[in-house]
Amino acid sequence: MGFFSKLFSKKEEKPTVRKRDPLSIQIGDIIEYDLADYEVVGKIIYRQGNYEWISYQLLGVEDTIWLAVEMDDELELGIYKRIQLPEASSYPKRFDYEGITYFLDESGQANIRGEGRSSNLTGHVMKYTEYCDDDEEHFISLEDWGSEVEASYGYPIQSFEIKIIAGTN
Repeated sequence: MGFFSKLFSKKEEKPTVRKRDPLSIQIGDIIEYDLADYEVVGKIIYRQGNYEWISYQLLGVEDTIWLAVEMDDELELGIYKRIQLPEASSYPKRFDYEGITYFLDESGQANIRGEGRSSNLTGHVMKYTEYCDDDEEHFISLEDWGSEVEASYGYPIQSFEIKIIAGTN
């Protein structure tokens, strides 16, 4: 390569793609789960004191699901889908849903920081109530946003069940 070609040639900078893990998923990433692809379109970071957990809104071709991620003693992942639960606003200690009995597990409130489609939630305080079955294989989450109570059904998954493909963000 001659002097002039070195002087006038543009160096192409290759974008750096960080390897993603469930705690570093970004808006625009693609999540492969259960033989389907989902785009990460929203992210909610819940904070209660020094403890944080994350929910990612995953938009698929046929549905929208949420991937919940938290680092407790170990990494815990769950898939959640919104449901209609008439008794949600009464916060019972125990109830049945689709043949499974759920028991009150914990409740509290969290400060919210949102990204993507959830960015309008930043600064809100949300009250939550969590229920689980005896085997801790099925969960119901209630989130009180002040104007409505949202109910979601969830179940645990393992990290090997998802594949994270970094997007352009």
